[in-house]
Amino acid sequence: MGIEYRLTLAGDIPLEDLAPLVAPRGVEESTQPGYPRLLSADLREELGYTVTIYAGSNGYFDAEDDGGARWEWEPDTYTNIVFDLRKNDPPDDVVPTMVSAVGRVLAGRQEDAALVLNGNWLLLTRVAGELREHRQSWWDAYGVRETIVR
Repeated sequence: MGIEYRLTLAGDIPLEDLAPLVAPRGVEESTQPGYPRLLSADLREELGYTVTIYAGSNGYFDAEDDGGARWEWEPDTYTNIVFDLRKNDPPDDVVPTMVSAVGRVLAGRQEDAALVLNGNWLLLTRVAGELREHRQSWWDAYGVRETIVR
């Protein structure tokens, strides 16, 4: 099991619009019958993570915010971009590289969004165009505070 960062965007977004922003060398499409459409790329050797992109409807997402309160969000339709990082011995620059990819997505799209670590901790939200970083110590620890363009 690795470390998972999930960027969720509200709305019905074509997966192909997001793929070049997080996996510029291309993605593979899942061909398993009966499962939702899924794009993925194994970038472990190059960037230190794998990325998966999929869409859904009737979403429910929750996480713990800065003060320990439960944050909840229920978008009618959504698209998830999941970055899976190696838990043991990840490259030093993997988090800054991943956050740069998140920044490209946010700069290229206008939808409401949330970035959550391991399904538990809220790191970033964008609601009605207003971007807010949560868990300031996380942003400081990785030196990525200025990575997301406002």
